[in-house]
Amino acid sequence: MSGLFLSSLTLSHFRSHKLARLSLDGRPIAIYGPNGAGKTNILEAVSLLSPGRGLRRAAADEIIRRPETIGWKIKAVLSGDEQDHEVEITAEPGMPRSVVIDDKPAPQTALARLLRIVWLVPSQDRLWIEGAEGRRRFLDRMTMSFTPDHAEAVLTYEKAMRERNRLLKDQVQDAAWFDAVEGQMAGAAEQITANRQDAISRLRDAQEGAETAFPAGELSLEEVEPLMTSADFIAGFASNRARDMAAGRSLLGPHRTDLNATYSAKGVQAKQCSTGEQKALLISLILANARALKSETGAAPLVLLDEVAAHLDAARRASLFDEISALGTQAWMTGTGQELFAELGVRAQEIEVGETSGVSEIMGAR
Repeated sequence: MSGLFLSSLTLSHFRSHKLARLSLDGRPIAIYGPNGAGKTNILEAVSLLSPGRGLRRAAADEIIRRPETIGWKIKAVLSGDEQDHEVEITAEPGMPRSVVIDDKPAPQTALARLLRIVWLVPSQDRLWIEGAEGRRRFLDRMTMSFTPDHAEAVLTYEKAMRERNRLLKDQVQDAAWFDAVEGQMAGAAEQITANRQDAISRLRDAQEGAETAFPAGELSLEEVEPLMTSADFIAGFASNRARDMAAGRSLLGPHRTDLNATYSAKGVQAKQCSTGEQKALLISLILANARALKSETGAAPLVLLDEVAAHLDAARRASLFDEISALGTQAWMTGTGQELFAELGVRAQEIEVGETSGVSEIMGAR
């Protein structure tokens, strides 16, 4: 096992789990049980140990267990480094999440410097055929895994863009107001674009020469205009003011970027591939993301794969499990039946989740 892994996870009043405690040893984790038992809720809790709103993109109040509505807590112990680290994330009703790392309050962005997490969930199966927003989010999460400061650049850009959009809707004519906010947008836009291109380059390198049962995907950015430097963005924002004012929003910038993917061996765009090929491409990119991180940092990220085994035949499942084991990552995988993880054998820790709520949900870890 390389890098940090979760050695302990405790959930309190988190979605369906009134109280759940897991003791873990660093091996991949196979979580199985019937639908509705709370398997994905465990993965969601782990995903919240990274910046952002987690794999479901849920607001803090949406996570509170019903009917108690008394707030929720995640407590995790990270091991595998020179010392353990303790992370607590809590949210009271009507309040945002708070993060405490080693007994000290910390911003969400500090989580990315402690632990890298990548994930794939069933809602992403339609990534290549739905709107560009989901693909940007997918790319930004991978980018953040390589460059934790990317999260701050995105937040800075979005905050400045909201202010610019307010000026546009209010039909403000004073150029000085726009100059100030567009300067903030431009600096963040340059960083966002450079970070995304760097992430794509790293993913490309991680796929080259890799022997895998999953197809390689060639990624590229499709932008309204390929503006790269801060000065280019400033000029573009200024020249677009009249058009943007008519539209009531900003029509130029990295928030309009789309992610294109091509099935390399076939030369076919992902959106034109079969459903199975699209899923395989997604898995390939997640694995490439993990390989690149391990190669560059020496530590494998946590990999969260929700219901992934059910969509693969036995041969592909075995290949996926072999790649996970070779990475040395603490992968968290869910499925409805224990048989879906048979090819893992003793390489994985098994956790059965029952149908009832409360402490008894976690039936045991083997």
